[in-house]
This record gives sequence, C-alpha cells and structure tokens, in this order.
Amino acid sequence: MAKKLYIPGPTQVSPDMLAAMAQPMIGHRTKEYAALHKDVVEHLRWLLNTRERVFLSTSSSFGIMEGAVRNLVGKRCVNFANGAFSKKWHDVTLRCGKEADLVEVEWGKPITPELVDKALATGKYDAMTLIHNETSTGVMSPVAEIAEVMQRYPDVSFILDTVSSMSAVPLDLDALKTDVCIAGVQKAFALPAGLAICAVSERALAKAETIPGRGYYFDFVEFAKSDEKNNTPSTPCISQIFALHQQLLKMASEGLEKRYQRHREMAEATRNWALSRGFTLFPEPGSYSMTLTCVRNDDRTDLEALKKLAGERGYAIDNGYGKIKNKTFRIAHMGDYTLKDMQELFDLLDELLPAVRS
Repeated sequence: MAKKLYIPGPTQVSPDMLAAMAQPMIGHRTKEYAALHKDVVEHLRWLLNTRERVFLSTSSSFGIMEGAVRNLVGKRCVNFANGAFSKKWHDVTLRCGKEADLVEVEWGKPITPELVDKALATGKYDAMTLIHNETSTGVMSPVAEIAEVMQRYPDVSFILDTVSSMSAVPLDLDALKTDVCIAGVQKAFALPAGLAICAVSERALAKAETIPGRGYYFDFVEFAKSDEKNNTPSTPCISQIFALHQQLLKMASEGLEKRYQRHREMAEATRNWALSRGFTLFPEPGSYSMTLTCVRNDDRTDLEALKKLAGERGYAIDNGYGKIKNKTFRIAHMGDYTLKDMQELFDLLDELLPAVRS
C-alpha cells in the first residue's frame, strides 16, 4: 500500500509532477533538450536570486557534495557540524583524501557566526562546509549572519548545503556570496530523488581549475563547459528535469512569497500542535526549521508503535534519526503540502496517541 509521506524525504510527489515525468523522451543532445535545460536554469537563478552558474547533476545530493570537496579543497577544510548530516560532510571530505577538521556543537544547537569566525581566524583553511537546515535535528542555522562573517575570509570557499531548505525559504545567493550551494529535489521541491542542483560561483570555477584530482563526473570545470551549450557533461535524468521544470513553473504561479508564507504557517502549526499535546521541541529556541519539526519524546510515548499504527493507516511518519532515534520524532512540512495536509496528520496522531502512551 502506498503511504502518504510525512517523512523528511523523500517527500510526497503530486500527480501533476508524476504526469510531467511521463512526457515522451527526447534526446539529450538536441535543441529541444537545450531549450528545456536553459529554461530550468533561468528559473533556478530566479528562485535563488543569482547570476552565477547553476548546474543539474544526475545524482543524489551526496554526489555533488563530494564534487564540491574534490573541486574546492586545496589546503584544508573545516566542516561545521550540529547533527548527523553535517557530520557526514566531514566523513565525505576525509574519504576524498582531503585534510579536514570537524568543528562540532551539541545536537539541537545551531552553528553560530562566532563559531565560524573563530575557526577561520586560524588561517588554516581554504574551504568550509555548512548545512543550512540540519535534517536530523530540525535546526536551521543563521546563514545570513554567517555569510557576513565569510566576507572577512575571501580565500575560504563557502560551501553551503541547502538540501532541505532550498525553495521553502528565501535564499539570496548573490547576497550570501556562496561559492557552492547544493540541494536535492526530493525535499522541498517535492520531486522523486535522483537529481541535484548546484549553484557555483565564477570564483569557485577559477579555483577548481587549479585543484588536481577532481575526477570527471562531478568536475565543475566540465559542468561549466557543458553549461555554455545548455547541457550537462553526462546523460541527464530527463524525466526528472521535465518534472523540475513543471515544479518551477508551479512556484512562479503560486508566487515565492506566498510559497514561503505557506511553509512558515505549516511550521508554526506543527510546532503548536506538538506543544499543545505535551511535547517539547528538540532544537534550541530561535533555530527552528521551516521544513521539518523535530519533537522531543515525552518519555511516555512508544514511537515505534506510533509509526507502525500510522503505517497501517496509510501514513509514513518518522521516529527520529541516528543517536536521537525514538528520543525524538520529526514531522516534515514542505513541498506541495498545505495546512490542510498537516491537519490531516494531526487528526490521525491525536487518534493514535492514546494507544501508544503510558
């Protein structure tokens, strides 16, 4: 039985996106594909408010994460971590054979501008990685304030992971001055997994040309060459790009501010529901995510049982991730969902909670 997804990813895919993917295939070296690619990239530049290059990668977000490390870490990288996925960046960096240090804070806390400044002031690093929205904990770090700090360190490549925030909250990349900004389409874009988006600055491209061992599949220099022809170095996932095109047109029709407001309202409603049912929130106040809410277990709720009962009713829910599994649970509120969808879940949970609470 297909379940309605309230997990942090993949998110629910609407019928119109599935229909877009069912369009007849076209050749990826044709004028038809070049026109499609160009329009998608132009819409992404509009979404991200950037004049920089935007690349489409047929991969998960982890693929382009590895690409960013291979292309931009020449001396040493600092990986800022406040959860499972930001810590994974450190693992990826080391596995690429790069020198790197992990700067980690307690789960539930954001990465602060002061922390970034202290690390970069050592002069040891030519690159840094930061997750805007840590999916394992539901923490959103203050990226605009961190970006201000980054301006003091122009020789440090600013690699920003917006996998679970892009398209749900405003991202002004020209103001942030990121070198690489990454997202996957299976989160707030509400598309099937398998396509990653990567905005890359001209400064980053110039640096990449000086870095050996970039490989081929995720070589930004190769992406830039293909970008000149509105294409990709390797065969793209055309069906996914059809759907991304449709979703971007849908965003334009809704209007970005209305889209952001919808996400704010869903986040606020979810937090209010959790608090009114006797739960507390896992993140530090003031750092709540706009795309998922991480709720602390009240020590009397069997989250495994709750997940099972919800599944039997046709709903997929989450019971925490990593070392805080079953100590927390996460409710996603992003993509094409509305307050009506969230109320549907709240009603279900209200019905099921008495059976799993001691």
